[in-house]
Amino acid sequence: MNSRGVFHLLVSLAPDPELDPELGEHLTRRLRAELADLDVESVTPTRGEDAPAGAKGADPVTLGALVVALSASGGVFPTVLDTLRDWLGRQAGRHRISVTIDGDTLELDRATTAQQQALVEAYVRRHGQ
Repeated sequence: MNSRGVFHLLVSLAPDPELDPELGEHLTRRLRAELADLDVESVTPTRGEDAPAGAKGADPVTLGALVVALSASGGVFPTVLDTLRDWLGRQAGRHRISVTIDGDTLELDRATTAQQQALVEAYVRRHGQ
């Protein structure tokens, strides 16, 4: 958290490995737009490193990485996590989303709704939001 009371989440989308990379980029843009509709300060894509010479492609996690800035006192943190969980549940592929705050990572995938809710609640409690 910085002096303005804003903290940052690193949200990483790992698209279904069988998905065309262009579709993975499209999913990231859709997720970014949905997060930007929330009461957050900003949603910014991270700039991935250039692929090494001879590499077949970029790391899909880097391609799908977003930094979400939000107010520590706004109470939007649980809403962001619920939005990510709901977004993931609406997708047909085997996608995975991870959320990282200060080195603590929450992994969301095709777990049951009850399992995801328990993980989200524990994560929110750990970060005091």
